[in-house]
Amino acid sequence: MARQQKIVQAAGKAPSVAGAGAKTAVERKAPRTRSKAREYLDAIVVAVLMALFFRQFVIQAFRIPSSSMESTLLVGDFLFVNKFLYGAQIPFTDLRLPAVRQPQRGDIIVFKSPTDGRDFIKRCIAVGGDTVELRRKTLYVNGVAQEESYTQNLDANVHSRSQGPRDSMGPLVVPEGHIFMLGDNRDNSHDSRFWGPLETTHVRGKAMFIYFSIDTSRGLFPPRLRFTRIGDIIR
Repeated sequence: MARQQKIVQAAGKAPSVAGAGAKTAVERKAPRTRSKAREYLDAIVVAVLMALFFRQFVIQAFRIPSSSMESTLLVGDFLFVNKFLYGAQIPFTDLRLPAVRQPQRGDIIVFKSPTDGRDFIKRCIAVGGDTVELRRKTLYVNGVAQEESYTQNLDANVHSRSQGPRDSMGPLVVPEGHIFMLGDNRDNSHDSRFWGPLETTHVRGKAMFIYFSIDTSRGLFPPRLRFTRIGDIIR
């Protein structure tokens, strides 16, 4: 009887030992679960902060909304803009990071419009100290006629100076700290001919390359991708 009682007692103790072991295992797993969730959260926060930093100071995506740069850039082109090159602006201040270099003639630049604050994209054709003149659609910089194979003039009519500055203007000296911006589609671009030289503080970045392009001229459906334009370097 004594032996049977010991066996029964031993058998009765087993569940309590197993239960304690299971409880200990659960208690050990709980902190690891919380730690793993915290690791994911930290990784997401770091990734978001890095993306925001990269977008603000290094590279930003931009979409072409108008035809003012045709045929260099088409409506529906999506491109990356290098903000680091000219020194990105520090948010909520008028300060900028040190620039690698200043805008140069020929650069295609995204900038904040001086008239309504929207982002525009045009080509820099003159910098501070240059003299700009248009004579019947021909551009002169410092008295030299420019060979501009990238431009297009779709309107055969030539506007006189009394009709506006579209085809004839100047000569005008670009002030220091300013650049003169023109669209490649000269007959359909609202640019420095109309609102004057652009302060370099409005510059956002230099266009780099096209990463995506879709023809929206006949609607979005079905989508018509321009595969031949994807990856094109912007010059």
